[in-house]
Amino acid sequence: MIGRQKEQKDLIRLYNGNTAEFVAVYGRRRVGKTYLIQETFRDRIAFKHAGLSPVENAEHSTLPAQLEQFYYSLLKQGMKEKRRPKSWLEAFYMLETLLEEKDDGSRQVVFLDELPWMDTPKSGFITALEGFWNNWGCARSNLMLIVCGSASSWILDKLIDNHGGLYGRITYQIKLQPFTLRECEALLESADVKLSRYDITQSYMIVGGIPYYLRYYLPGNSLAQNIDRMFFEKQAPLKNEYELLFSSIFGNPDTMKSLVEFLYTRNAGYTRKEIAEKLGMSSGGVLTNNLNALISSDFVVPYVPFGYSKREVHYKLVDPFCLFWLHFVKNKHGLSEDFWQQGQTMPAVVAWRGLAFEQVCFSHIRQIKKGLGIEGVQSRESAWSKRDDNADGAQIDLLIERNDNVLNACEIKFYGDDFRVDKDYHRILLRRQDMLRKEISPKISIHHTLITTFGLAYNEYSSIFSKVLTMDDLFV
Repeated sequence: MIGRQKEQKDLIRLYNGNTAEFVAVYGRRRVGKTYLIQETFRDRIAFKHAGLSPVENAEHSTLPAQLEQFYYSLLKQGMKEKRRPKSWLEAFYMLETLLEEKDDGSRQVVFLDELPWMDTPKSGFITALEGFWNNWGCARSNLMLIVCGSASSWILDKLIDNHGGLYGRITYQIKLQPFTLRECEALLESADVKLSRYDITQSYMIVGGIPYYLRYYLPGNSLAQNIDRMFFEKQAPLKNEYELLFSSIFGNPDTMKSLVEFLYTRNAGYTRKEIAEKLGMSSGGVLTNNLNALISSDFVVPYVPFGYSKREVHYKLVDPFCLFWLHFVKNKHGLSEDFWQQGQTMPAVVAWRGLAFEQVCFSHIRQIKKGLGIEGVQSRESAWSKRDDNADGAQIDLLIERNDNVLNACEIKFYGDDFRVDKDYHRILLRRQDMLRKEISPKISIHHTLITTFGLAYNEYSSIFSKVLTMDDLFV
């Protein structure tokens, strides 16, 4: 398995224990939750079941359909045929009976995948799950119950942060994160897909670190060929993925898409007040729940821009797939099937690369700090922009505020060659420094830092950068 070493180690440690375990695994759709569990335990799973997706068939969102599928799973995995359950209480009782019959004293792993899909309206699912664990499962020292779901907000609200009968019952939780650049590189190498780091970085700008998407890459194809095949051909495999992302995770997909598509319109994101005003929504609990759902699903991040108060939280769209889709695919009719191969030098693509590379860097702050030799220093990261009366303003792509009285002012440049500082750009950097200096304490030093693809071309102006990181530093 590529990556996931820590998660696998944690799961095996729990498996080798001698107490009942209730483990919740959650994360963005397509990030590899099911694969992690199945590859870790393989033939050691005593019972496995996955909820029916309501996306392809609305009937699957009914209690009878979910119960029928659960019944079939019981039959396939050893239960003798009997009357079908009419409620989740009855279904979980059947599961208890089956596990008791199969119990030989060894560890019993029960894997319930896509748990949120099983919780159909007025089904009593949570009550039955609570009864299964509290009245039976928690007392069986050899039971390991693992539940998964792409609807991360459901996992958080109903299980991890439950204030009812399941309060404090989750014994371990795993938030599965997207792959890093290095893990993407390793996965592509294992699939014999040969791409340079320059192209793997561009791949990350498009599909992020989502293993499911990377598995569509074909050996022998260039990155542009693969992207055309995945997004722009008539039978593109990801043709409906944007819609599926929302309809499979959220009960209100249209509302969530409208939020995402509004956040897309400003790279720096918006405050809650701005979101409520622009979309005509109340800024109360419903908006809070919607934003938290997008955050827990890794579509959006909350952050406080440099120089703002802690109350001025901004919400920023960060999911590369959604950003790429909204920029180049949504409502773009009549595009050729080789659009990406033909469009590599288009101004829109060149401009997009610059913004997308910034997001790649924000996703690899740990690697950037390691490259700067400050991995042990506490810090806060954000972008910065400022306007004044005498100039057009200033913007710095990434500021790393460190608690050792240093501020790294990072310029992020996606470039096809060594980046060159000319006289005009040197003057711009000095003006930004002067404006930034007015915003910070005199005890803080400003270190100009360049993060670019290949490196810095040295000349009479290049010394303004005290530290230069390249694309390779992001692959650590």
